[in-house]
Amino acid sequence: MSFLKLDALTKAYGSFVAVDGVSLSIERGEFVSFLGPSGCGKTTTLQMIAGLTQPTAGTVVLGGRDITQDAPNKRGLGVVFQSYALFPHMTVAENVSFGLEMRKIARAERDRQVADTLSLVHLSEMADRYPRQLSGGQRQRVAVARALVIKPPVLLLDEPLSNLDAKLREEMQFELRRIQQSVGTTTIMVTHDQAEALSISDRVVVMEKGRITQVDAPYRLYEQPKTAFISDFVGKMTRLRGVRRAGGVEVAGRLLSCDGGDVAEGADAELLLRPEKIEIVEAGRGMLDGRVISRFFFGSYWLFAVETAAGLATVSLPNQHDKVPAEGEQVSLHWSPASARLVAATGARQ
Repeated sequence: MSFLKLDALTKAYGSFVAVDGVSLSIERGEFVSFLGPSGCGKTTTLQMIAGLTQPTAGTVVLGGRDITQDAPNKRGLGVVFQSYALFPHMTVAENVSFGLEMRKIARAERDRQVADTLSLVHLSEMADRYPRQLSGGQRQRVAVARALVIKPPVLLLDEPLSNLDAKLREEMQFELRRIQQSVGTTTIMVTHDQAEALSISDRVVVMEKGRITQVDAPYRLYEQPKTAFISDFVGKMTRLRGVRRAGGVEVAGRLLSCDGGDVAEGADAELLLRPEKIEIVEAGRGMLDGRVISRFFFGSYWLFAVETAAGLATVSLPNQHDKVPAEGEQVSLHWSPASARLVAATGARQ
């Protein structure tokens, strides 16, 4: 039996349906991320779980109990908002202690729990400081501590890293996961950042236009996206135009071996390849010839745009201190057939 169950959860504002029949089962101790672009319904779904938004239809069941009509404070869930929502006039310890005070926990026990939770998030030495005296990452950890100290059955994170700079955001991804694994709290995170979702989640829920389009482990989601939207939204994707033929796909006059999927023979198709699965080799020696039209250096890797007869290919090569192709150079692209997926061409999808 699932620990948290969403059953046909729906939220409509007049004729606009923000969340459309979302059903999902989450196990105890799981870290699940809702991923999607702005306006896809992920935050509204989180708010309905928290009780901050009343669903138009559907139910939220926690530990076998229907909590759909319960007020937020009756659900006992921990929530970390995008803005952190810390009390500026309270110290770190007082912020973390606030929820325990509201629950009438005795002072000695309250102090013990606050100390334990601050130790968990590595902020013991900051207990007497005020939020204005903390860095963004420290404020974020205070917000997590305040949510965890009440020992919630579920921790809800609403874009918790969006206010941090890129380097700190990456560090805090792993810090969040460490904290979650330490306490074993069932955690749901909302994010529009696919790197966040893929790096720390047990499962990722992709939403589009108010509906769930795929629920999967991060690796499977990345390697086996079920729709064209997911293939483009989760990571980069090279799409090469061709025609489905017996034994593979005809691309720029060459028959390439691949799994034909559900594409009918003779139909227009697109060959999907992740940029890191493509090699750049000497012109004429690969599967598809092209010309480098641009290249960008990102430290650990190079990103190339290669113009081919079948469309623009994006190629990612690790920085191994080798000589790399120059802009304007004629090259050839090569990949393993197992790395490619075939889908119906844009406009021809069912």
